[in-house]
Amino acid sequence: MFMGEYRHNVDEKGRMIIPAKFRDGLGSSFVMTRGLDRCLFVYPSEEWRKLENQLKELPFTKKDARAFTRFFFSGAAECELDKQGRVNIASPLREFAQLEKECVIIGVSNRVEVWSKENWETYFAESEDSFSEIAENIVDFDL
Repeated sequence: MFMGEYRHNVDEKGRMIIPAKFRDGLGSSFVMTRGLDRCLFVYPSEEWRKLENQLKELPFTKKDARAFTRFFFSGAAECELDKQGRVNIASPLREFAQLEKECVIIGVSNRVEVWSKENWETYFAESEDSFSEIAENIVDFDL
């Protein structure tokens, strides 16, 4: 399980350190793709396969299903850590998530998310005010 918030920088070559606490869970090879809310989703290979199998079940005859799977899979890249615990983030992914220098890496249960510092701070500030309301609404999810 991934949890916590960490801050690192993307260097001039597009590399970023993966927090040590996340490295074991991600393993030596993992998948990074465009996420929602202008962040990147990072999945351990096993979690990626589970998600891929779930998404395969979406009906390709539905426009929204096609659009989502295209968006999600076309941005996916298999990644590996170098000896210093860094990952090279592909240029299209960096552009999508607006990663220029300062990044926030957060653990979200079965995945890791990578945010630009600015996008994370904006998202967090907007969500923080409605956190209680969000908590009330998830009761409807039958958790």
